[in-house]
Amino acid sequence: MNAAAATSPASQALPAWRDPAAWAVTADIFAVLIAFALPWSTSLVGIFAIIWLVAVAPTLDLRLFLQSLKRPICALPIALFALALLGTLWSDAPWGARSYALNPATKLLVLPLLFYHFERSSRGMWVFVAFLVSCVLLMMMSWLVLMYPGLTLKQEDAERGIFVKNYIDQSQEFALCAVVLAYPVITLLRDRKIWQALLLVAVAASLLANMAFVIISRTALVTMPIMLAVFALMHLTRRTNVLLFAAAIVLGVLAWTASPQLQATTEKFTQEYRSYKETKRATSIGLRLEFWEKSLRFFAQAPVLGHGTGSTRGLFEAAATGPAVLAQGTVIGNPHNQTLNVAVQWGSVGVVLLYAMWLVHLLLFRGEGLVAWIGLMVVLQNVFSSLFNSHLFDFHEGWMYVLGVGVAGGMILKARDDRGGSAMRASKG
Repeated sequence: MNAAAATSPASQALPAWRDPAAWAVTADIFAVLIAFALPWSTSLVGIFAIIWLVAVAPTLDLRLFLQSLKRPICALPIALFALALLGTLWSDAPWGARSYALNPATKLLVLPLLFYHFERSSRGMWVFVAFLVSCVLLMMMSWLVLMYPGLTLKQEDAERGIFVKNYIDQSQEFALCAVVLAYPVITLLRDRKIWQALLLVAVAASLLANMAFVIISRTALVTMPIMLAVFALMHLTRRTNVLLFAAAIVLGVLAWTASPQLQATTEKFTQEYRSYKETKRATSIGLRLEFWEKSLRFFAQAPVLGHGTGSTRGLFEAAATGPAVLAQGTVIGNPHNQTLNVAVQWGSVGVVLLYAMWLVHLLLFRGEGLVAWIGLMVVLQNVFSSLFNSHLFDFHEGWMYVLGVGVAGGMILKARDDRGGSAMRASKG
């Protein structure tokens, strides 16, 4: 039953502060605010998320909610958090380090609540529209900061074209929006709604232009082609795919030729790898290779349950050799790979739970439609970007996953419930 149907004469007579329907609307509003704030502010996301949890609580039917937790899409995120919580018991790290390492997994507990709420709400699309509008505004601000660097709020470690946060977060946002817009563009073109399609093409092109000519992360540079390839395989004919592949190569070459920034980003791959191999200096790629090699050794030492929550930094400290300017001497609490991050702390059990969660969330979005496409892209982006970062546990990318999967998943469940109810009414008729 959705929130609108739940409103009855009895509930209408209740004071607003006791009316579940009023609380449901409030929860929708703050979900929209979370999505809008995500590209701009960490603090606002945290504040709005707490208020959202408070607003959702009065709308819960405890029996139905507990039943919903049995679904794998809910049970697996909870199980991964529970393992992280239990992992504090066998970790040798200080308790402060254990609680700090546990905190990133806490956001996974929001997923079941998002599924439950948006299975009953009719305003899920508002959340995605708010995120897109916010990213477009941030893109405009990025161009302004490029022209007037003094506008940036990052007084220290200022980055080219970055108003707030960092270029990795910004690239993840812009890449996701640009790829997701491909689906409604194709749908509108098939329906011969040319002007609406051209508007969305202009938005996507602006986001891509910002990434090409202002700044882009190497993670986005690697993951975007994978996401676009999935779109082509799922929604386009073979002939169209060949034409688009050829066009993509031409456009890619033109963009690389016209953009010194894009050239510098791609050339860093080979430069940093060569510098690491020749001098062992702590370049970005060199550090990742060093982190991954050591993490695999740590995993081999405790392959079943790992070393415990918060143990990673201590392990790297013990394995560090040489000064910090060299890759071998760098100490870190995050190996910059989601699988290894989980494996070092919680072993094979944690890795199985992580991949099982990703898999059931992917399967949730295997149907047709814009909502399924949004959810699928959110999961795929997180999976592939987590090859180079611990993006499920990072604040920004982790909330992109939780909010995107939770809202889209709830909408998918709602659509299934509505179809089931219609079929039941038809059979009775």
